[in-house]
Amino acid sequence: MTAILAIETSCDETAAAVVIDGATIASNIVASQLDLHAQYGGVFPEVASRAHAESISDVVAQAMTQADMVYTDLDALAVTQGPGLVGSLLVGINFAKGLALATGLPLLGINHLEGHVYSLWLAPAFSEAVFPVLALIVSGGHSELLVMRGHGAYQRIGGTIDDAAGEAFDKVGRLLGLSYPGGPAIEEAAKSGAANAYHFPRAKTEGAYDFSFSGLKTAVLRAVTIQPSGGRRAKRIRGAEKGAQLRDDINISDVAASFQEALTDALVARAQRAARDFNANAVYLSGGVSANTMLREKLRAKLSVPVNYPPLTLCTDNAAMIGAAAHFRYLAGHRASLDIEARASWRLSEDVYAD
Repeated sequence: MTAILAIETSCDETAAAVVIDGATIASNIVASQLDLHAQYGGVFPEVASRAHAESISDVVAQAMTQADMVYTDLDALAVTQGPGLVGSLLVGINFAKGLALATGLPLLGINHLEGHVYSLWLAPAFSEAVFPVLALIVSGGHSELLVMRGHGAYQRIGGTIDDAAGEAFDKVGRLLGLSYPGGPAIEEAAKSGAANAYHFPRAKTEGAYDFSFSGLKTAVLRAVTIQPSGGRRAKRIRGAEKGAQLRDDINISDVAASFQEALTDALVARAQRAARDFNANAVYLSGGVSANTMLREKLRAKLSVPVNYPPLTLCTDNAAMIGAAAHFRYLAGHRASLDIEARASWRLSEDVYAD
């Protein structure tokens, strides 16, 4: 049995978990900062790092208590090394370094994106992967397509060239005056809307497997807003960008449904093409946007291979997924030194574990 305490502080969730053998969650504690950042319509980096510093000690203690373990029961410590907000990452990394120094336990620095991929290993009905598989990671900061040929073996074949999918959800949600985060709010509003009410674009990109959502966001802005000088009646909505005003004749549910339709179409089309071209045996969907019901249903309907995704509780950032990824790195003999640094940018195809 391998027991790993994992810490995750890449953005705005302070999290710690104990994971057994890369598949069993002994504990999983998440301290959310959602209320702190809602007033900004997005994550405020300085607020996030300060909140991490205030709560990390208690979160780690709760994870150990919930797992009913002491540090001598552990085999290793793991922490998210990147990508993410540097200030937030440093809180987790420095705390993990201190624990490693105090306990003598080996330390592993884990790529946050790899954590999202391995969140599927924690699903109750997960069957061991038959490689190659296509990994589609879709979150507030990332939209990535990777071919996974084995544990720790990735080929990045595509990604967003501008906004990530989750970022587009947040920006459009803010424009429409919906609550933060935008993904769940837009999905809820879309339930009573018509997905064909607006014909928003599905951007074409130079890379066959790349995504672009900036144009979609701009198309929504142009379709639903006017400027005050335009001489037409308008209503000001909380969150409207840079003085833009929503037209008084729009149906927010229709806009939400049409936007969601266009964004998920783009994700599914690239995944469908990549799964075929790389002979993937399955598609592994992960990240915060993987909780979107329409995206899940479209992938299952359009792809000829199984589509797997984590439980809703593991779609957003958490430490259990970091522990699952760390298990396989630990078995492969990877260890980090106590001078590891935070990596704001770190593509999963760039493997530094062997350094």
